[in-house]
Parts: sequence; structure tokens; C-alpha cells
Amino acid sequence: MSAPIEIEFETEEEGALAAAAGTVVVLALGPEGLTPAALAADAAMGGGLTRAIAAAEWKGKPGDLIRFPAPAGLSADALLLVSLGAEPGVEDARKAGGAVSAAVTGKAAKKGVSVFAGGTGAPETAAALAFGMALRAYGFDVYKTGEDDRVERGEVRLYADAPEKVSRAARDDMAVAEGVFFARDLVNEPANVLGTEEFAARLAAMGELGLEIEILEEADLRSLGMRALLGVGEGSVQPTKVVVMHWRGGGDEAPVALVGKGVVFDTGGISLKPAGGMEEMTMDMGGAGLVAGVMRALALRGAKANVVGLVGLVENMPDGKAQRPGDIVKSMKGDTIEVINTDAEGRLLLADVLWYAQERFKPAAMMNFATLTGAMIIALGHQYAGYFANDDAFADEFGAAAKAAGEKAWRLPMDPAFDKQIKSRLADIKNTGGRPAGSITAAQFLKRFVKDEVPWIHVDIAGVALVSEATDLAPRGATGWGVRAVDALVKGRETR
Repeated sequence: MSAPIEIEFETEEEGALAAAAGTVVVLALGPEGLTPAALAADAAMGGGLTRAIAAAEWKGKPGDLIRFPAPAGLSADALLLVSLGAEPGVEDARKAGGAVSAAVTGKAAKKGVSVFAGGTGAPETAAALAFGMALRAYGFDVYKTGEDDRVERGEVRLYADAPEKVSRAARDDMAVAEGVFFARDLVNEPANVLGTEEFAARLAAMGELGLEIEILEEADLRSLGMRALLGVGEGSVQPTKVVVMHWRGGGDEAPVALVGKGVVFDTGGISLKPAGGMEEMTMDMGGAGLVAGVMRALALRGAKANVVGLVGLVENMPDGKAQRPGDIVKSMKGDTIEVINTDAEGRLLLADVLWYAQERFKPAAMMNFATLTGAMIIALGHQYAGYFANDDAFADEFGAAAKAAGEKAWRLPMDPAFDKQIKSRLADIKNTGGRPAGSITAAQFLKRFVKDEVPWIHVDIAGVALVSEATDLAPRGATGWGVRAVDALVKGRETR
């Protein structure tokens, strides 16, 4: 898998700035403030840095950057002046770190980067800067054959006032970064490589990290009555599976359950999708990738919590054996579902896995994640994930965690008034209610498979799992959205 860059945290010794090779990064605090290393660089450059700031009408917003090639008086090939903002917070520092990694690529990255972060305040600020660098320094180059296309990074050193404190503050962040990278890799993989068998195998390998891994095969799913899930995969040669990942880092308390949609490729089935853009349906397992990334992060940082992750893995294909519109299937819960559209398959998968998670693990709270509806992209674009909840306190807890992690999420309403749209003439419920309020009716469908006493959140990541343009902390492609937010939620519960 792709590995985050390794960052060495060190104390700045006299002469380190002048001797640093590769790319040197110095920091600004807003439009006028310069850190000690930036002032030293300006002196070495004969005031060239401050003259450039004035000429460029420098705003000094977080992530603003000026590049100086072959700076006079220094050994470096290039110097970057990067702003943390006038009063930098954690999110500002992450953004600045992302700007550094986005600017240092190719041969320059191979020569190494030295970041001089002394004078930036609390250790958490420097740690967040490092986290932003790590998250943005991602590239999925497994299938690139040209040497110039390979993503390679040289040595990265971050000089700080209290490097041991910064290193401690960054430790958990780097575990989360690896979880994010794992999720990104899974989403970026093509479906001819990452089928249900390979997906399950990659999750099983995480047993080496201390996770308990169990794989339920089709015979197990039949005996459990997961006919809604199994129906989705009837047209595929890929076997349908459920993978359970259990992290027991807490006491005897009931776990938090995380459930992910893992449709490794979605043609829409008999209700076939248009050809344009169908190649992106390799990302329809983004919910499962998110859950897997969270579980990896929890294991790597030794989270003091009990969390169980469950992912349903299936492929939705058209075939002579495929599920048809008009079919009626019986869920594990016992409710019957009329399949109106085979492209509304994710909720069928989640219905069974949600019920199984509750029946077996009796969770204290439960969340599910899915690239579920195109309607969510219409509602919130590619900036926000949408979420729905049956419990206000749990919804507030997740909203605060997402905000702290710097991941945008917006709560949408639920209301029994929408249930009439998914009322079936022939069965207990139908799997789609048409175009109006499409994301809400999907949430109302899932709510039917959540017990009243279980705090539950459904997160629709259709717009944020894969993006066509780079963000502050990710190149274009898979983002790993949600790994940071859910880890923050779990960490908040560890202190209770």
C-alpha cells in the first residue's frame, strides 16, 4: 500500500538553514510576521524575501506561498515562503503543510525538504503542519510505468522548538494518515484488481495489526437470511462477502459499529447506468474503504476503544441471473423489499449488514457510510458529505468531530412524511422513492433497519469520496474522506 512520508522532527542547530539542501521551507505569520528562520533567510538573501513580499502584494493567508529558486546565500535549490496565517489554528497549519507538499513534486521532492517551524507557537501547530504535508504527499502510481510518473519523496526534516513534543503530538496523526492512504488506495484500485476476494484479503492482512478479522462467505450469508445483500450480487461471478473487523482496545463497554458499503463495481445491474462516467463506479466501495481506513488507524495508534467495522462486499452486474426490477427479496430483519431499481443497490446491502451488526454486537452507537445517492451530489456538490441521524446528541457529536478534523459534513432532515414515497404496493417497502428528496428517502429506507434504541448516523459520501480536482490535503482522485472525522469521534469517546 501507499505509505505516508516519514518526517524527522529535530532541533534547529546553528547553520542548519544555510546548509540545508533540496527545498527549504520557511514560514510567515500573516501578511507581515516572519518566523526567525524566515528572517534569517531574508538576511542571507540580502532582503530579497521581504522585497518579493512587497512586490507580490502578499496577503499572508493560510497556505499562501512564494517560491524562490536558487536563493542567494543558501545551499538550497529552492526556498518556499509559506504562510500559516496571522493567528494560526490547527486547520490553518494543515492547509499550509498541504501547500508545501503540493508545491514540492518530482525531482525536487526526491532531493528532500527541510521545514523550519521554530517560532510558530504550540507543538500542535507544527504537528498539524506535518500532518498536512503527509496527507497531501500522496500519489497512486501503481500502474504508471514511466520513471517520471512515479511518486517518490526524499528525506523530510521538520525543525521545531520542542521536537520531542511535536513528535508526540504528531504520532496519532501519522497513524491516521496511514488509514487515509489505505482508504485512498482501495478507492483508486480498478475493479479488475480489487474484486471482492482481493478486497477481503487486504482486510484480512490487517490481522497483523491486532484487529480480529472474520470473513462471512455466501453460505454464511444465506444461513443468516441476508437475501437483500445476496440479491445485489446475483449477476456477478464475484462472490458476495461480509468482512468483520473488531478492535478491542477498551474495557467491557459495547462497541461503536461502523458499517460500509463495498460495491466493488456498480453497473447499475439490469437498470444499467449510462456509459459516460461509468468507469468511476470503481469508487462505489468508498464506504467500505472509509471503514477499513478507520480500523487501520485505530489499530496503529492503539485506540482505547471498542470498535467493530463491518463491510459488505459485492459487485452489481447485469446477467441472466441478475436481480430484476420488480423482484421481491426478504431481508435478514424479515421485512420484504420490492426492488424498483437495481441501481439502488447500496441500501439493500446496508439493510442486512446494519441488522446483523445490531443483532450480533449490540452496539452503543452505529454509523454507516456509503456512496449512496447521486442526489447528494446535487444537494451538496463535492464539498460536503451529507448525514442523517436518529439521535440529536450523536449527530452533534459527529458534527463536532468532523469540524475538528477539517472534514465538511452537513446534517439533512429525516421525517416520516417521506416514508410514503417508499411504500410498496406488494411488499413492506420498496428500494427507491423516485427523484424528489432522493437522499432523504434513502435514509428513511435505512432507518427501517435500525432499532429505535440504537443511536445511528447515515453518512452519504457520494460527492466527497472521489474528486476531479485536487483539494488542500489530497490530489485529485480518492480523498479518504471520513477517516479523520470518525477517528476524531472515537478519540473523543476514549476520554469519557
